[in-house]
Amino acid sequence: MVSILYRSYAKINLYLEVLRRRRDGYHAIETIFQSVGLADELHFTERASGIALTCSTSELDSGEANLVHRAATLLQRKTDCSQGARIHLEKKIPIAAGLAGGSGNAAATLLALNHLWDLGLTLAELQRLALELGSDVPYCMIGGTMAAGGRGEQLTPLADVPAAWAVLLHPPMAVSASRVYNSPKLRLSGEKSFAGRTASFRRAIAALQRGDLPGVVFNRMEEVVFDEQPHLAAAKQRLIEAGCCAAAMSGSGPTIFGLCASKQEALAAAAAFDGESVSVVNAVPMGLERVQ
Repeated sequence: MVSILYRSYAKINLYLEVLRRRRDGYHAIETIFQSVGLADELHFTERASGIALTCSTSELDSGEANLVHRAATLLQRKTDCSQGARIHLEKKIPIAAGLAGGSGNAAATLLALNHLWDLGLTLAELQRLALELGSDVPYCMIGGTMAAGGRGEQLTPLADVPAAWAVLLHPPMAVSASRVYNSPKLRLSGEKSFAGRTASFRRAIAALQRGDLPGVVFNRMEEVVFDEQPHLAAAKQRLIEAGCCAAAMSGSGPTIFGLCASKQEALAAAAAFDGESVSVVNAVPMGLERVQ
């Protein structure tokens, strides 16, 4: 029986600006994505028909609403495929944490089942399907260091982040990205773009390319989330005080990350959060990794 094992890596947003609401209801954003070494594992095996999904945590719905299940059924429907699969998700990325865990799981599912079912779809075709599942899913198929515009699907590879480590703080809560995007407290930038990018975004990319991480890190959504959850703003400040060169919330939160130049510095910073849920991770150049 053929089986496939994938790791899907978490992402952080080194930079995230919300420009305006689009006519289709989504928001136009500018962001710099970075994959980090915290990963879920997904094991795929052949099945005559139907999708059977199991998960290592009862916190996550294993039914049709799960992004893994939705990705599999979307692929079946779009290709008229009658084959099935048994999928087990070993969850290590916190849920609804601003780390694109579910998006990465969906991306892995599309790639794995394209191979398992011998569908022969190209990466471009898979990415078009990915966008139907979520704005982060096309990025998660590739990962690494990327500038993104549009809804987050207009991707431009950037040079790898200079040797960087991150301390991830995982507050015991979940945040709805949709609620944050639709909050009346969210202040839209409205900055005009020239040749597809705002001046602020160009400055952030230039800072990244010269290794100036404090000149990159920014998240517009902090204004909304920190107003409602001031302890997250305090956590960001604690990371700076612990020795991180820059810190911010990832995505719509609640994960807060701090950046360090070395593993030793990151471990020292993490030690200041003894008893709290913390991960020390490095920047990685991929969003997905096939293990077998």
